[in-house]
Amino acid sequence: MKFTKLISMLAALALLTGCASKGFVQEQIRAAEARSSAELAGKTGSMETEIEQLKDLSRQLSEKTDMAINQAKGFENYQILWQGEVNFDFDSDDVTSLSEQSLMEAGQKMEEHPEALVELVGHTDQTGSNTYNLQLGARRADSVKRFLADRFGISLYRMFTMSYGKQKPLELPDQANANHKNRRVKVIVWGKLA
Repeated sequence: MKFTKLISMLAALALLTGCASKGFVQEQIRAAEARSSAELAGKTGSMETEIEQLKDLSRQLSEKTDMAINQAKGFENYQILWQGEVNFDFDSDDVTSLSEQSLMEAGQKMEEHPEALVELVGHTDQTGSNTYNLQLGARRADSVKRFLADRFGISLYRMFTMSYGKQKPLELPDQANANHKNRRVKVIVWGKLA
């Protein structure tokens, strides 16, 4: 009898403990669901804000694209009128007397075609860091731009410069005179053919 009573008490205790555990678990689940709902609501609000910002950026980009297209009208018929290269000495951005002869042709083409534009792209050899060579290529392109502006009075808005540094070599380093050939500014005169 004592044994049966003990088993009954243990069974009742187990039931009570189970009910308490079940209630505790349900309470924890409700709390977790509430936290998840709050986090989800916060993230949804944040995502809606980001979507609105992206829509605004898209609208601005579309407006700028339309403006650029409108300003660029008339240039679709431009062709290369003249192109050449101007070489430089090692680690220098000075236009040499030999380079001046080439630039005289480019300047004359610019004078003959007052609507023409010129593209000046600076390059370097493989010596030195990427950063230094990008800066050196830009200085070389700017030197050519200054020469054309000073010698021919070409307006600065008609000349565009950029630098590739050592990224686009004309010759590979193992070829003869590669370094000299790679130290250059490529000059391209764009305009309408008559």
